[in-house]
Amino acid sequence: MSVVRHWMERNWQFVTTGISGILIVIGWIFGSEVGEVWTAVIFLSAFIIGGFEQAKEGILATIKTKKLNVELLMILAATGASIIGYWFEGAILIFIFSVSGALETYTTNKSKREISKLMAFQPESASRILPNGDIEEVAAKDLRMDDIVIVRPGESVPIDGVIVRGSTTLNEAAINGESVPAMKTVGADVFGGTVNVSSAITVKVTQTFENTIFSKIIRLVETAQNEPSKTARFIERFEDLYVKAVLLFVLVMMFLPHFALGWSWNETFYRAMVLLTVASPCALVASVTPATLAAISNGARHGILFKGGVHLENLRGIKAIAFDKTGTLTNGTPRLTDQLFKANSDEKRIINVVVAMERQSLHPLASALTKELESEVTDKLMEIDVTDVPGWGVKANYDGEIWQIGKAGFVGEDAAKQFSGEAFEKLASEGKTIVYVAAAGEVIAMFALKDTCRPEAIQAITALKAKGIKTIMVTGDNEQTGAAIQTELGMDYVVAGCLPEKKVDVIKDLSATYGNVAMIGDGINDAPALAHAAVGIAMGEGTDIAMETADVVLMKNDLEKIAYAYTLSERLHWISWQNICFAIAVIITLIIANVFQLINLPFGVVGHEGSTILVILNGLRLLKTNRKL
Repeated sequence: MSVVRHWMERNWQFVTTGISGILIVIGWIFGSEVGEVWTAVIFLSAFIIGGFEQAKEGILATIKTKKLNVELLMILAATGASIIGYWFEGAILIFIFSVSGALETYTTNKSKREISKLMAFQPESASRILPNGDIEEVAAKDLRMDDIVIVRPGESVPIDGVIVRGSTTLNEAAINGESVPAMKTVGADVFGGTVNVSSAITVKVTQTFENTIFSKIIRLVETAQNEPSKTARFIERFEDLYVKAVLLFVLVMMFLPHFALGWSWNETFYRAMVLLTVASPCALVASVTPATLAAISNGARHGILFKGGVHLENLRGIKAIAFDKTGTLTNGTPRLTDQLFKANSDEKRIINVVVAMERQSLHPLASALTKELESEVTDKLMEIDVTDVPGWGVKANYDGEIWQIGKAGFVGEDAAKQFSGEAFEKLASEGKTIVYVAAAGEVIAMFALKDTCRPEAIQAITALKAKGIKTIMVTGDNEQTGAAIQTELGMDYVVAGCLPEKKVDVIKDLSATYGNVAMIGDGINDAPALAHAAVGIAMGEGTDIAMETADVVLMKNDLEKIAYAYTLSERLHWISWQNICFAIAVIITLIIANVFQLINLPFGVVGHEGSTILVILNGLRLLKTNRKL
């Protein structure tokens, strides 16, 4: 019974519509037996039960916006039919209009249920470990930074954090749409709302409740549902003018045929009511919004969050996409690939000093070197005082010598070339970054690192190029490194040596060449370019400011989803215009048929409201989960 009650609460419009339909059937079958008064009461009840909600919405919307809408036209048409004795026809009109309204509400609720599903994953409580080892149950929203919580098998991770003890597999479908659980060990990031599948883990809190990835997803989806597409906004503006035109046309039809064509007053009024019914733009109004909401829900299930219908619609007009390199096309974690030392040098001593110096730098290359060489350290040097030289490298005075680690220009171009010889050209052509080590003005070592490409990047670039979209990489690396990555990924071309502050200029130049250009990035320095692009796309594991600035967020950092999103945008455009053209064709056909007295009110109701139901059902096709669309 609780399941039935829950279904009725969620789909109460279908319930009231069903009751209205039953009353219409009763009135149609037993009307002649119970008399005109009771027949009128039965049909009037069908009117009220089936049409009350939409009539209320139409009246309140007109009062609020001071604009006419289709709901008012339906009320007038049904009332007019009843005045001239067509109770059954008026009731049918209300019934079918109620069915179409219930379907549109279903579409909206279906989209909103994506939030409800997300909310269902959002944990309300957490098991916090106290300093004395005791465990207390607290509300997840009350957790603070650096709190320690335990997450048992079957429980949801209460908040974003990092594993400090244990290993397990986590179901992260609520975050990235991926059904296969991910293995997590000590040091791995975990996200609130994901489900612990196998073993207990201890997690250190790294984010406040309102700033978790999960909370951001919910806010993004809620925002998207309240921002219509450009086509939907146009139809909303058009609706008021169209309704006024219809009312004026109906007013003329209530008098002109009687005097010009000799119709009876009853026939004239009847035809005016038919016109009021068939000329209403119900199907036209329902052509875009349900389809847009369905597409947004589809994207959310696949880890693609659109911040509004307008951004989903804009995506299909993109002619070129600019990609940030580090963290977007590549993993953002350089790996040490080659190392070369001066002949007869003390390699262990060099590694000890390099690790001691680089450990004090925040540069990604320094972190990569430290991570790769840590296992080769034989003596941890703690007394080295390092100076960071922004844009070049680091230097220190150790054991009476000046040590330098960084670019060729930092240790001396001539000395670097003399040391590396032909090795530099070979390594640079492979897209590797060279880091030199100098002591007392002499280059004594060289390390080559390479940021590996994301495995899905090649497939994503191939899919986009197949759709005729130009792909451009924007990077701060030199031309050789950029060209190597470009060749590996099969991109159209690369803009190398681009400083962060110049990315906006690159987007402007690309826009002047191609028209609508999208930008994909993940870092703070990508945010201005994301804002200037026609569509800004952020990687979900990127920085907060990139996610806030972007129009679309790829929650799983899966570049292949870009092609899916583009195809979803194309399908939305195609289905929306299918609906619009069909709705207009039906309206024109029914108006002409009415003028020539070829249809009656029931047929007009079925034809007009049937077209509304059809366009809504056509839009609902976008709810279908299909990875290839």
